[in-house]
Amino acid sequence: MITCRTPLRISLFGGGTDFPDWYKKNESLIISGSIDKYCYINVRKLPFIWNFKFRLRYHKSEIANSVSKIQHGPYREIIKYFNLQNENIEMIHTADLPALSGLGASSSSTVCAINALSTLKQEYLSKKQISQIAIFIEQTKLKENVGSQDQIATAFGGFNKIAFKKDLDFTVENLLDRKKLDILNESIFLVYTGIQRKSANIEREKIQNLKKNKLNNYLNEINKISFKALKEFRKRRLNLKQIGKLLSDQWEQKKLLARNVSNPTVEKISKICLKNGAYGTKLLGAGGGGFVLVLFPSKKKRNLMQKLKKYKTLEFRFENTGTNIIYQKN
Repeated sequence: MITCRTPLRISLFGGGTDFPDWYKKNESLIISGSIDKYCYINVRKLPFIWNFKFRLRYHKSEIANSVSKIQHGPYREIIKYFNLQNENIEMIHTADLPALSGLGASSSSTVCAINALSTLKQEYLSKKQISQIAIFIEQTKLKENVGSQDQIATAFGGFNKIAFKKDLDFTVENLLDRKKLDILNESIFLVYTGIQRKSANIEREKIQNLKKNKLNNYLNEINKISFKALKEFRKRRLNLKQIGKLLSDQWEQKKLLARNVSNPTVEKISKICLKNGAYGTKLLGAGGGGFVLVLFPSKKKRNLMQKLKKYKTLEFRFENTGTNIIYQKN
């Protein structure tokens, strides 16, 4: 039995510049952090006495006698990638928070499955290797409309600068020490819109617009904002007010990347927060729903939560473990 735990992530700056069609030709900088909300995958080999080969449980339950019959695309392709077609395998996925909410849950699940199944096969991979396989599975094998930051953020863990290179390689650099993280942790929370959405259509439109060179100005502006934020995070003392302003500036640019990135619920939450002292807000993920990130003076937290009592708010802390095998027994 193998149990793998992989964090969800919050992308603060640079979203959209992690599409290969962009960073193959342009500079890309992502600032993101993994958080103490996780997905878990248990895998084990089953005795051959069962009359099926694969049993999968996530938000659905599947039983299949061949890998080609598995409906869950990433799990199917990962089993094939590690040549486990001839094994009898059970996989069970659970998570702390809902999927389809802008926290990178899909890539977190993919990364978690890669780590768990490679460990089951006694192939022990680095976090960079796990990231690269996850990107390959999602973008090349499944042709999904996704960027490349979530796979890296959830595999590595930590509060990081992720820089992509034109040769499709990337670097990861930890940005904040414990003291700065403690300050940030006390000045940030999430507000749940109550809207779960599939990001594929929004991301597809972004990629199509990118191929038509319709997004160059917006993505260049997002990249500039990301570099300004990087300078702020590298300063000796965090200026949360300035970081919050940059967060809101980027959110305004993000709304221009495709239709339906925002909606009245998101705008109402942002308006309430900014009116009551927040430094900045930003919808997480591709858009359309999920969680709104709020950055504020720590002394305003109680008042802000009271003003948002109509919605579900979620406190969290940034973590630095990344994907991790937490239980292993032969």
